[in-house]
Amino acid sequence: MKRLLKSLLVVLVFPIFAAGIEQIAEVTHPQLGEMSGIVASTYEDIYWVHNDSGDSSRIFAIKANGSVVLPRLITTLFPNRSTDAWEGYSIDNAWHQDWEDIAIDNGVLFVADVGNNLNARRDLGVYVVNEPNPYNVHKTRAAKFLPIRYPDQLRYPATRWHFDCEAIFTFGGKLYFLTKHRESGKPITWEPGTKLYRLDTLHTDQDNVLTLVDHHSAVTSVTAADISPDSDRLAILTYGRLWVFDRPTHGDKWLQSDARVLDFDPDFIQQNEGVAFETNQTVLISNENRAIFRVSLDALSPIGSSNNATD
Repeated sequence: MKRLLKSLLVVLVFPIFAAGIEQIAEVTHPQLGEMSGIVASTYEDIYWVHNDSGDSSRIFAIKANGSVVLPRLITTLFPNRSTDAWEGYSIDNAWHQDWEDIAIDNGVLFVADVGNNLNARRDLGVYVVNEPNPYNVHKTRAAKFLPIRYPDQLRYPATRWHFDCEAIFTFGGKLYFLTKHRESGKPITWEPGTKLYRLDTLHTDQDNVLTLVDHHSAVTSVTAADISPDSDRLAILTYGRLWVFDRPTHGDKWLQSDARVLDFDPDFIQQNEGVAFETNQTVLISNENRAIFRVSLDALSPIGSSNNATD
C-alpha cells in the first residue's frame, strides 16, 4: 500500500515545469542524500550516480524515474528486506574524499576525486572502474587510481583559487576536466571563468600533469559536464545556467565553439550538481535535493562563440 501511494504521489506531483525545464522525478532512496555526479550507463535506462564528499566509496544505479536498481543477488538473499537498506555498489581499492563527477567511455567508469574547495589538495585523482553489471553484481573494485596535477598550479593553496573541479567528461578516448573558480581565501565566492584540461598520460605511480586545452571567461561556477551520445555536443552545468557547446570543427577547443544556453530560476532548480545526456536532444539534471529534471535542447537560446558573454 505504501509503495502504491508513493507511485500515485509521483504521478500527481510530476512533471513540474519552469522556463524550459521540467522536474520529472525525485530520488527518495535514503542512502542518496547528496547526489553529485551522474552519467548514463551502457545498460539501457540506467544512470550511475554517487554522493558528494563525506560518503563511503560507492555508486548507485538509478533510472530516470528516480527509482534505485538493486542487483538480483541482494533481492534473492534478502527478499523481505526494505529497498531503503540497499547501500549501493561498494568500490574496493578506493577512498572517497570529495567525489565530484563521474564519466564513462567504452564501459569504463571514471570517478573523479577532484573536489578542491580550498585549492590545497595534492592527492587529486581519478578512479578507473570497469562498469559493473547493475543487475548481477553487488560490489566491485577500482582497477587503478590516476593521480593528477594542474600544470599551472605552483603553490598549495594556490595563489588564485582556480583549481577546484566538479566536472569531467570523455571525448575521443580522453578524459577532460573543467575548473570551478573561487575568490582566493573565500571558498563560497565564485569568480567568472573556467579552464579545460585534458588527461594525456595514465601513470599510476606518479602525477599525471594535465594539459591545458582551452578557457572561457564567462562560464562561471561549473558543477558538471557531459558529452552527447554522438559526441557532437558538450553540456556544461553551472549554478545559474546550462551551456551546450557544439563540437569544434578541429581539435578539442570546445569552449571556442558556438553555444546555446538556458538560464535557471534558482528557487526552482536549487543546487544543481549533475548533468547527463539522456538522448542527443535531451539532458537530465540532478540536484543535491534529490530532484531530477529534463531539458530539451530546443529550449536553449544561441549565444554565439563570444568568450565575453556573461553567466
